[in-house]
Amino acid sequence: MEHIVVTGGAGFIGSNLALTLQQRYPAARITVIDDFRSGSFKNLEGFKGDVIAGNLAEMGLGYYVDASEIDAFFHLASITDTTDHDQYRQTHDNVEGWRSILNHFAGEKAALVYASSAATYGIGGGINRIDAPLRPANVYAFTKVQLENLAARYVADFPSQQVVGVRYFNVYGPKETHKGQPASMIYHLAQQIQAGKKPRIFKYGEQKRDFVYVRDIVDGTILAATTQLEGKFDPKHGRVFNLGSGQARPFNDIIAILNTTLGTKAETEYIDCPFSFYQPHTEADLAVTTAALGYKPAFTLEAGIADYFKSGWLVPA
Repeated sequence: MEHIVVTGGAGFIGSNLALTLQQRYPAARITVIDDFRSGSFKNLEGFKGDVIAGNLAEMGLGYYVDASEIDAFFHLASITDTTDHDQYRQTHDNVEGWRSILNHFAGEKAALVYASSAATYGIGGGINRIDAPLRPANVYAFTKVQLENLAARYVADFPSQQVVGVRYFNVYGPKETHKGQPASMIYHLAQQIQAGKKPRIFKYGEQKRDFVYVRDIVDGTILAATTQLEGKFDPKHGRVFNLGSGQARPFNDIIAILNTTLGTKAETEYIDCPFSFYQPHTEADLAVTTAALGYKPAFTLEAGIADYFKSGWLVPA
């Protein structure tokens, strides 16, 4: 990869992706596009590429990006706040930004990779398989379904060009601090423990999530591009894949691991769950993802939290 674009590159996952690409492809020209609504310049410390400030739903992409030169285009930009219930704003910005990208790259050589979400599966509990019906419970998840629909139509119109979507599960890790409330529960519970407070979770901490470390997410996202560029991608597997750890872990495990990692003995405070739509269980079925992309997560929850702590981002000095 010589010419790479990462949208949402100042955000949590996007900045980890941009900096990893810079490390792996030191001769590449890497461009980040971000409107900084949910990103931070601090996440791009050490980044040596170009940064474009702009809203993809409104900017003229052709002015900044020559589609014929790009090898890989990673689209992670979106309004990620699931508590933003403005249906017009969410749908307009998330969907129209993606439509603009697809139109701009129509028939070009670039490998397109876009971020979808496990939220598309809805609130039903259990193992989430790629072919399961999608039941988005909020407008954010609805927009991700529309991204997948647009991509499917685009590939039908331009069958020679590959487009791959990746559904992210519950991602945690360095550079999520700026997100505030939408940051992972792992981050928030660590902050509560470090502040001498009891970590608070819903009764009785047995709800399970597929917590996936950001380094695994970055590896899987890059694989979604390299399998296309190396001619290894086989569309028989589909064009949308789960990216998670492949394991569902209860919230009680997080607190136990954090106590071990932080050297604390914090006692859990269990509180009532006020949400009727709260998911009891998420778990990424990775069978198809592994077959199509060769993706195999490297971090258990224990190893991920330990690495997060060593990075200095989990408990800032």
